[in-house]
Amino acid sequence: MSCILLVDDEEDLVALLREELEARGHDVLTAYDGEEGVRQARKLPDLIILDIMMPNLNGFEVCRAIRDEVMCPIIFLSAKQSEADRLKGFSLGGDDYVLKPFSLLELMARIEANLRRERRAQYLNAEHKRTRLYFGALALDLKERSVTIHGKPIPLTRREYDVVELFAVHSGQVFSREQIYEKIWGYDAEGDSSTVVEHVKKIRAKIADVDPFTEYIATVWGIGYKWNKI
Repeated sequence: MSCILLVDDEEDLVALLREELEARGHDVLTAYDGEEGVRQARKLPDLIILDIMMPNLNGFEVCRAIRDEVMCPIIFLSAKQSEADRLKGFSLGGDDYVLKPFSLLELMARIEANLRRERRAQYLNAEHKRTRLYFGALALDLKERSVTIHGKPIPLTRREYDVVELFAVHSGQVFSREQIYEKIWGYDAEGDSSTVVEHVKKIRAKIADVDPFTEYIATVWGIGYKWNKI
């Protein structure tokens, strides 16, 4: 099965979730503060359950610290209910956001849904006939899930890469923000399409650091975005 990391300072809750996950056949890693969460995340689990309000480093800080090197889904678990907190979680690279108190069965269902989505993505990439796509100086490796320009790696987060791959595989096709959000984050994610704008902005900035003169992602005003056929 999968390896799941639980990062939460509520020891009773961690014990409950660990028991349930192990009963379902998963291996479980645990951490009770943000700093230990960062260390455990470097063991590369298949999914991370991440509380927000914790000592040392909060969940947002943990996510920011690990996101460029840890590609697995991250589910935020928090009593913080505001829309701003949820959007912040998604913009930092979170994949789901579950509010405390929560239904144990619903949380387990969300965990399994995120794991299935991850396995499908890996399967599709492995089966894709073309493993590399080229657009001028930019190369996208579907197998390694990496992007380079003039041979220099572009440090994309997992979600940023997902957005680039969606655009590049369907170059020239226009996607609305809502379509992008549904395809990348899923129909059941608790957020909205505004997070797409933030991700596109960050992707453009990272690409511009290496190639400031080529417009790979075009804005189609009033509709959304498309990947230019270069």
